[in-house]
Order: sequence, then C-alpha cells, then structure tokens
Amino acid sequence: MDLIVADSPQTGPAEFRDSQWSVCPAASNTAGLHLSGLYMNNNYFPIILSTVVSMLHFGHQWTVSVSNMELMFGSMTSLELIYCLLSSGLTAAVCRREVQSGLKKKFQCVFEGIAKAGSPTLLNEIYTELFITEGGRGELNEEHEVRQIEAASRKADRAETSIRQEELFQLPAGRPEPIRTVMTKGVAGIGKTVLTQKFTLDWAEGKAHQNLHFTFPFTFRELNVLKEEKFSLVELVHHFFPETKQAGISSFEDYQVLFIFDGLDEWRLPLDFHKTRILNDPRKSTSVADLLTNLIRGNLLPSARLWITTRPAAANQIPPGYVDTVTEVRGFNDPQKEEYFRKRFRDEEQASRIISHIQRSRSLYIMCHIPVFCWITATVLEDLLKSREGGELPKSLTEMYIHFLVVQAKIKKVKYDGGDETDPHWSPESRKMMESLGKLAFEQLQKGNLIFYESDLTECGIDIRAASVYSGVFTQVFREERGLYQDKVFCFVHLSVQEFLAALHVHLTFITSGLNLMEEEQSQISQPKQRSPVQLYQRAVEKALQSPNGHLDLFLRFLLGLSLQTNQSFLRGLLTQTVSSSQTNQETVQFIKEKINEDLSAEKSINLFHCLNELNDGSLENHLQSTNESEWKHERFNN
Repeated sequence: MDLIVADSPQTGPAEFRDSQWSVCPAASNTAGLHLSGLYMNNNYFPIILSTVVSMLHFGHQWTVSVSNMELMFGSMTSLELIYCLLSSGLTAAVCRREVQSGLKKKFQCVFEGIAKAGSPTLLNEIYTELFITEGGRGELNEEHEVRQIEAASRKADRAETSIRQEELFQLPAGRPEPIRTVMTKGVAGIGKTVLTQKFTLDWAEGKAHQNLHFTFPFTFRELNVLKEEKFSLVELVHHFFPETKQAGISSFEDYQVLFIFDGLDEWRLPLDFHKTRILNDPRKSTSVADLLTNLIRGNLLPSARLWITTRPAAANQIPPGYVDTVTEVRGFNDPQKEEYFRKRFRDEEQASRIISHIQRSRSLYIMCHIPVFCWITATVLEDLLKSREGGELPKSLTEMYIHFLVVQAKIKKVKYDGGDETDPHWSPESRKMMESLGKLAFEQLQKGNLIFYESDLTECGIDIRAASVYSGVFTQVFREERGLYQDKVFCFVHLSVQEFLAALHVHLTFITSGLNLMEEEQSQISQPKQRSPVQLYQRAVEKALQSPNGHLDLFLRFLLGLSLQTNQSFLRGLLTQTVSSSQTNQETVQFIKEKINEDLSAEKSINLFHCLNELNDGSLENHLQSTNESEWKHERFNN
C-alpha cells in the first residue's frame, strides 16, 4: 500500500506537535489517520500507535506491545516514538514504491523468445497462461527434455488439476505449516522465466500478491558473476536493489519478503548442504554460494519465502527436505497453443490455417508445448505465408529450423546490411560466423553446457567483438546478456537451436573434410579417408542409442533431416556443396528400422520413429494408425 503524507513536518518532534498533517493509504476507501493540532498524551498512545503501525506496514495487522516499544526506545516520549515510527514506515513505503517502479520498468516489456533490439511488446498483452501442475519431488530426471515434452504432452491430455501463479504459495487444505519454499520445474524454453516475470509484474503493478511487502527477483546467471565476491544477505539485496540501501533498510525480518531465484540449472558452483557452515546473521558477509545455502536451509531470514525455478536435471541440487512444494510448468496445453497463435496472428483465417497445419504434424504439435518453439514456428510460418503465397509449409522439425535460420539471415541482410530481399542471404562473413557458432554449439552440447562465457567463445576461436556484433543482429539465434560489472553471458535462444546448429556443424564438417565427428577417435596424422555418408548416420544412430538419458535424440533428428536434398537446397549459400542420394536415404532408413526391431526401450524406439519422419519415411504415421499408442508407450513413459 502506498502512503501519502500531506504537510508533513520537515523538522523534529518539538515542532511536530504544532503541525497539521495527515497519513492515508493511496487509492483506498479506507479512512486515513488525521491529526490536527492534537497533543499526544498517553491516553491516546495505544490507539494511535496501533493505527499508525498497521497502516505503515502495507495493510499487515501487527500486534504491538507498548511496553516493548518503551523498552526499545527508552525514555522517548509517545509523540517522539510515533514520529520515529512514521518516519521509518514512510521510508519503507517509499522504498517499496520505488522497487515496484523499477521492476515494472524492467518487466512490463518483453522481447518474445529472447532479448533483442527492436520494438518491445507489452508482457500483459502477449502473456498466455501456462499449464502448471502441483506435485512430484525435486528428484533428478536425466531424460532428454524432448522425451519429457512428449510425456508432458500426454499428461496434459489427462484430467489433471492446473494451478495459477497466484496460487503458488497458497496453503493447501490439511497442511498446518505455511509454505516457505516452492520449486518450479520445467524443460528449457517452457516458460519458467516469463512466469516469474509475470508474477513480479503483477506485484509491481499492484494487481496481485499485495500481501508481500517486497519481491526480489534474481537469476542464477547473474549471481554466477559474483561467485568470487563476498556479501551479507542485506548487502546482496542492496547490491541488486539500491533503493533499499538508499532507504536505509538494514533488516528485512519485519517484512514479508519473497526471493525469486530463476534458473538453478545455470548455477556454476556447488550448493553444499552438508558442509556449509551455519549462518544466521543477515548482516554477516560470506560467499554467494554459502548465502544461498543458508537462505534455502532457513538459517537466514526464516520468515522469507523462496521461489526457485530449474530444469528437471538440476532439481536434485536442493535436498527435498528444504522444499515445501514442487510444481511443474508443462508449457501450453492444446487450448493454450491455439490461444497463443490467435494472439500472434490477428487475421483469423491466417491463424486457423497455421493451427490446422501444426495439428497435422505430430512432431510439430508435440514441440508446440514449448512456448519458445511456438515463437519459432510463428516466425517461420509468418514469413513463408508472405513469400510463398499458399505454397507448401514445413512438416518436419529440420525443415522448420532451417527456415528459421534462413529468416534470420534474410533479416540481417535486409534490415542491417541494407541489402535487397532478392540478394543472397549468406555473405562470407555471416557464413564463417555461423560455422563458428555451429562448432561452439557442438562442443558445448557434448559438455552439457547451455550457458557460455567469454572464455568458452575464445576456446572455440570466436572473436568476442565479432560475436557481440553478431549477437546484436542475429539475436533470434544467439543472444548476449549483460550481468553485473558488464560481464557478457552467451546462450542460444533454446536448447533445440543449439542442437540444430550442432548437427549442422557435424554435417558441414563431413561434407567439407570427410571428417566423421561421430567417431570416438580421429587420426591426428593421416588425412581422413573418404567415408560414406551412411557411415556417419549409422554411427550417429548408435551413439544416440548408447546415451542413457537421450541427450542426442533431437540432435540425431536434425542430422538425419539435413541429409535430405530438399533440406540442403534451402541452405544454398551456407552449404557450398551437398551430399545426398536416394541410396543413402534408403540404407539409413533400413538401418533405423532394423534397430527398432531390436530390444529397445519405448523412448528410444519412439525417437527412431521420429527420425524416420525426418527422412520423409511414413513409418511413424503408419505405426500410430495400426497400434494402440497408449499401450505401446508403457505407463512408465507417461510418468
């Protein structure tokens, strides 16, 4: 609640008693406290004190012990005490308003998919409710996220109760203890970050969560930059929210505070809940990792609420005993997918055509559970509908991502280089940078990294300045974010974009040098002998099947999709030569079908059927028509 002070005294308590002043909640029908020329004696003190305190703390009713106050403030008169309370409370109220104002400016506009230059979009206009469920534990899930997406797509079709973001900290029936810590899981690009931004924006705009005095959103990505620094909890808040330091707030025990920590999977230091020393003093400095550990334990600021988001694979970094509630963001259910595209395309006929097309392709429809993939799909289809005038639209994942890359090349050429739409999209400069990014994507994918720092780019031979310029124009492919101290953090817009570029790198390397990056060892002395493309694809299939968590599943789909002549033709200019034949295609299809007939898990068989779909083989659709899919997929794959 904002507070307005009219004719407030500019001097101390002596002049205070003769001033006319009022305190009232802004934009409220509640009658304010009005004092005019009133001498404060002890008869009025308990009533006025209770009123002042309850108002100044944003509507939160506090029980105040006058005797305790007198002990705290010694011989201070009632009037002086109220003056101090008013000064302190008004300072906190102004600070809250300034924090809200700053967060509103930060989150009211978004750049869909990624941070980029250009026209901003209001978050409230494009935000589509996400399908969020409650339940589960913070256990490790090592499956590739595409497998989890496919499982989630089936779960969403079953009768499950969804929860809204306003209900995250609501006490469920039968639970005696309040909820302190909520963990929200979800695969990359599913909407976790935007969810936290919408929650924060609603608080900043006064639309929801007004029981919270302060909401402090952090990202683990920006906290990584401080890994060598030491802070107290109060100093950390002051560092990110200087309004609190300017207001002189050095304690948060008296406020209802929510800390949001987004992206636990991006945290690069261990959180040691066994050996980290206990820290109870929020004013004592330590490492950021120790601060986080003690905050999550409840040693620091036990009255605070915590909301932590993470990809499933990193959820086990926090012991389940420190998490009160686990929720899962499933992305868009089927009605929400349609809502997204109808918001994106105002033309009803165009929106209906796009929705109908996506529904006909199982691979595309499953991936549209991810909001970022919806954005990629919308970007591609919007461009193709303009240029093809009713022509064929992409039906496979590989074709969709190829067109996405081409759209970005076209934007760079026309918008930033001043070229014409008929000009070649790929220049030697952009081709070289794309090759470098492909190498980075592949090497970091092998290491399991989604977030890169300058050292990672340098190791890959990418000039930092060139990458900075590149990320400024190809923002939809690769983004650069500035953390504290102007450190640069790089990442691809989504894991699937990284996997596509990694597959493109393997493909380019093979056709230009004959080097099969899927082989375990490469000769450093002799020139690589000429290998058949079939060997490349067969080895890639074998490596993907050997992966215990399916981390190469989507990469394999893209690599096989790139083997088609039709897909290679879309990348004319980027690919200086092509390698494709119907015989190669047939041999690869036959090899995959033989693997499917082996004793594979349901998950691996499903991915191989999707691979056949990328190769334009109709086995997937035929199999789904002749098989009860729900029986074939096994119940364990649905959980």
